Amino acid sequence: MKIVYMGTPDFAVPALERLARNPKHSVAAVFTQPDKPVGRKQVLTPPDVKVCAQKLGIPVFQPASMKTDEAYSQLEQLSPDVIVVAAYGQILPGRVLGLPRFGCVNIHGSLLPKYRGAAPIQQAVLNGDKVTGVTAMLMDEGLDTGDILMTKETEIGINETSAELFDRLSRLGGELIEETLDALENNGLTPKKQDESLATHTSKIDKSMCPVDFGKTAEEIHNQIRGLYSWPVATAKIGGKTVKIHKARLCSKSGKPGEILSVKPLVIACAEGSVEILELQPEGKKKMTAEAFAAGHKLEKGEII
Repeated sequence: MKIVYMGTPDFAVPALERLARNPKHSVAAVFTQPDKPVGRKQVLTPPDVKVCAQKLGIPVFQPASMKTDEAYSQLEQLSPDVIVVAAYGQILPGRVLGLPRFGCVNIHGSLLPKYRGAAPIQQAVLNGDKVTGVTAMLMDEGLDTGDILMTKETEIGINETSAELFDRLSRLGGELIEETLDALENNGLTPKKQDESLATHTSKIDKSMCPVDFGKTAEEIHNQIRGLYSWPVATAKIGGKTVKIHKARLCSKSGKPGEILSVKPLVIACAEGSVEILELQPEGKKKMTAEAFAAGHKLEKGEII
């Protein structure tokens, strides 16, 4: 198949790499978001997919909008058999969706119709889900509402972070899109309508979700810490200072919510159960183990944080 690939962040890289290596397919071009200023110095930085495409020698287009005549004309000249989309970050208008003969196929990081929207991977971890996966979907003009072509499931580890799951699902998405395109080309797929009664939606993750409330259960807090890693990262006040909590694990000890049950290891009671803090980061400092943090701060057993 002749493919135009549309994607922007690192989640979209493994699928692009697999398709570019596959002798059955030809990636004619990559469409990605414009370069953006990043960091305190606002250095103009290319998207991960652009960097990957350039290494692979694939032409790159970066239109500010896919709704322009110029962007459509570029696609029309490329005349793709299929457009593959993975975390592109732009809405595709109807005339673009109808251009390729096999349509536009999106790789989505959940088992649709569950978790439509911007942050399906983080939400699965935040909610403590045991199973998730990736979906190859035939795109329509709705938000992740198109017909399902194929899915792949995977279990979520009890201590797995959203960053770790993100990496696994990105690779799984690469496997899925290869299988999906092969089946499409051989007329081996029957698109399946999504069950709207089962649809759930996610919104963007932001820093308002970071503060930990030890009045919640240990499981809820553990999921929050896992789900917000590696951005924006859960926070708490320990020893009177705000720290980012990067890693923790569940414990069975009990006490008053927020009570330090032990310093080494650093165990904090929740409404039900407790969590052991493994890695944290004080303001303005590097990430460190809880043991190193405790060595440099006066923490007392029984103290409420």
